[in-house]
Amino acid sequence: MLLIKTNRDTLLKPLQTVTGIVERRQTLPILSNVLIEQNHENTSFLTSDLEMQIKTVVIGDLSSQQGFALTVSAKKLQDILRSLSSDTEVTLTRKSDHLQVNSGKSAFSLQILPAEDFPQVTEETESGSTITLKQKELKDLLHFVQFAVAQQDIRYYLNGLLLLVDGKQLISVGTDGHRLAYISTDLDKIQNKQEVILPRKAVYELSKLLDDSEDPVKIEYFQNKVRFSFSNIILISKVIDGKFPDYNRVIPTRNNKLFDINRLIFLHALQRVSILSNQSDKFRGVRLIVDENNLRIICKNNEQEEAEEQLEINYHDDPVDISLNITYLMDLLNNVTSESVQCAFENANNSVLMTIPGNEIFKYIVMPMRI
Repeated sequence: MLLIKTNRDTLLKPLQTVTGIVERRQTLPILSNVLIEQNHENTSFLTSDLEMQIKTVVIGDLSSQQGFALTVSAKKLQDILRSLSSDTEVTLTRKSDHLQVNSGKSAFSLQILPAEDFPQVTEETESGSTITLKQKELKDLLHFVQFAVAQQDIRYYLNGLLLLVDGKQLISVGTDGHRLAYISTDLDKIQNKQEVILPRKAVYELSKLLDDSEDPVKIEYFQNKVRFSFSNIILISKVIDGKFPDYNRVIPTRNNKLFDINRLIFLHALQRVSILSNQSDKFRGVRLIVDENNLRIICKNNEQEEAEEQLEINYHDDPVDISLNITYLMDLLNNVTSESVQCAFENANNSVLMTIPGNEIFKYIVMPMRI
């Protein structure tokens, strides 16, 4: 039975949208598949890992007179389509329990599993709160904090990103207990307070799928999940159950010794001295000595080797000698795009506050190290 006859890219684009969460090795074999459903108006592609579900809809282009529903290996179908020329025509045909993929003289036969066996996230009808903002705004909220989110921390609530609705603000916070990134954006109207901890994997997928555009994205908060709807895509993710740390207590308020520095010059200096840091250490330290119009950056390793850089800065306050994790500094400088950053200190024993000059909505806090 002929199911679909279309251009390769018309099939490949929606498939690439949903396959990011698919793992090749699954406890349930069907979770390695994509659920393809078609009615007279549209065709949908859906994948799930039981914690998150992504669905995208193609309207019109793939429709036929007869509907169908099936599941087939997402990665294999994607790899087959990628191997074909971009302007080639592809036909999908169902033969018993196999899907035939044909293009020119190429033919592939993939095993089908029943659509009714595919586990879908239960759709909620009433949300606790709904907000709408621009895709670019949400993408920035995720991008500027996701590098600070913990990875496989025993404190499970740190392995996700806080997405908090508070009055007229949407706030995003990520921390691993040693550093914290914070950013906010204004909403159109005052909203009821809602907060969820979004898993790292969901943050990563959203960052890939969102556009740098003014197009809207709708966020709906439910009891134990959150739904994002944008550009014919619906991403539903379960949230991490736990209490996120009080980020307001972490953000320093007395860091009045500060200087601005060119981001790339600072980054390149850190990259050079890091060559002689202890590469095998999880926490690689760098010493920053801030003095009159001068910043010294020093790295040492276990072999008693040392690298030092000196940079000119505009600074006229008391000297500060502080040690920080060099990876945390480079993570920030690699993820922001501003021409310069501002570093603010209280003393050598308290956290450093790093911001973007003229930007009140972004803050990055790094705790000092003992080296």
